[in-house]
Amino acid sequence: MLSEWVGVLLFLVGGLAVGAGGILTAFLIAPRRRQGSKYEPYECGMETIGPTWVQFKTSYFLYALLFVIFDVETIYLYPWAVKFQSLGLFAFIEMIIFIFILVVGLWYAWKEGALEWK
Repeated sequence: MLSEWVGVLLFLVGGLAVGAGGILTAFLIAPRRRQGSKYEPYECGMETIGPTWVQFKTSYFLYALLFVIFDVETIYLYPWAVKFQSLGLFAFIEMIIFIFILVVGLWYAWKEGALEWK
């Protein structure tokens, strides 16, 4: 029973070693001297004139979230479509439910006006 978990343990130790190795390497090769230009508002370009904080409309973020939702849908739909013939009726019903949930989300976003430019 214990020998079945040796592979999982090796992957866990390897993942922790890669993470710790990256942090250690960054610590070892990072510059130690503080530079004044690093603490300026921008590292390159001209100094800003006036207020630099600009508020974006939330509709931009809503578009981005809707894009991510339907992009993830495509990621799940493609492998399902490739194996459609061999999956059977149960997988078809599951995908119909999945698509229905996404359509309800799109309907809600549309109803709330998230898809309108104002």
